[in-house]
Amino acid sequence: MTSPTDLNDLGVAEAVAAIRAGRTNAGDLLEACLARIAATDGAIGAWTTVDDDAARAEARVRDNERASGRELGALHGVPVGIKDIIDVAGMPTTAGGPPFAHTRPERDASLVGRLRAAGAVIVGKTVATPFAYRDPAGTRNPWALDHTPGGSSSGSAAAVAARHVPFAIGTQTIGSILRPAAFCGVVGLKGEYGDVPLDGVLPLGRSLDHAGPIARSVADVTLVEGVLTDRPYTVDPGRPPRLVVPAELLDLAEPALRRQVAAIVAAFAEAGAMIVDDRLPAPVGPVVTAGQLVLEAEAAAQHRAWFAEHGPEYPPRMAELIEAGQRHDAATVAAAQRERAAFRDAVGRWLARFDALIAPVALGPAPALGSGTGDPTLCAPWTYAGLPALSLPTGLDGDGLPLAAQLVGGAGRIHELLDAAAWCERVIRFDARPPLVGQ
Repeated sequence: MTSPTDLNDLGVAEAVAAIRAGRTNAGDLLEACLARIAATDGAIGAWTTVDDDAARAEARVRDNERASGRELGALHGVPVGIKDIIDVAGMPTTAGGPPFAHTRPERDASLVGRLRAAGAVIVGKTVATPFAYRDPAGTRNPWALDHTPGGSSSGSAAAVAARHVPFAIGTQTIGSILRPAAFCGVVGLKGEYGDVPLDGVLPLGRSLDHAGPIARSVADVTLVEGVLTDRPYTVDPGRPPRLVVPAELLDLAEPALRRQVAAIVAAFAEAGAMIVDDRLPAPVGPVVTAGQLVLEAEAAAQHRAWFAEHGPEYPPRMAELIEAGQRHDAATVAAAQRERAAFRDAVGRWLARFDALIAPVALGPAPALGSGTGDPTLCAPWTYAGLPALSLPTGLDGDGLPLAAQLVGGAGRIHELLDAAAWCERVIRFDARPPLVGQ
């Protein structure tokens, strides 16, 4: 049987294969995860709820299913963490907020139901920043405990990086899957808007919200995304991709990150990728402004009743968001929605010429604790346009913090994006682990 230390290093597909082959079982894999959480989460703070008893019961069911010869699901026996704005039956949903926002749902969100149906084992709820916005939640980055893991899927990214679970689920309204994945040295995927069902997920901006997986490889996020969307897909990294690198996006990054992205682009070219230097067909400034306005209005509508009664209990950034949204009229919001649609149309057609766009995920590595969760601006255009995007770790900076590249696909072209990302991952060969985990 595989040792507990080795079990913690298994990715999603590796864990499924090991369970199917009898090299381990769901119970042993879960116990390795629970032991790692117990040993390190006091320092990290990635979890709001760990339901050992429910997870062990679910793991026993999975092992009984295998023993009885039942057909096994795509995620059979794999432990998962669920961001704490997503409903899991019988577990509290706190949304990272004050007690007035806490609920205990009786039903799973649809995406959780799909994970269970595929055989995943729900370990518990991972920390979300308050109401999934930009007020920090206190989770620490496993690579450097004095740095943020990013937000708002703070706990999901930190838990995957720390080998607490092979994968976790996050949500993104601006940059809340990709940015934490980048800061924590793991892979985050935000599919196309509407691909993953969001019933049972507390909204922040209904026309902007996405849910998606965080894991440690492109193949693993692809496997999980196939379950979440009910459209399975296997990546094919065999063909060198056609990649576009808009200089105006690269120029926004800090010098060290800019140099590293340029270096990996050069490595891609040497390995056979076609690299195209081209400018975006539409500037990102107007869509970032428009998307933020829409978010303000939708957050204000979502929180109207709560904010009227509990306004003083809201954290400051979230309160500012809602107050800004209360000042917008319908005509202003409609104009902003048209700006979003125009950007999506222009960029979507242009991106059809490429397998992926490459840009930074954030301006630099994870900021120090106390200075926010990081700037999401470089993720915002693609989220506001509803286009698929992925964060891919590329290496470490001089202080040992992860750096990452963002790959963006065109409308309806997530498979091309995933194939390109898998090819790029194979060239980069990032395999470093946080010091907290050990080598």
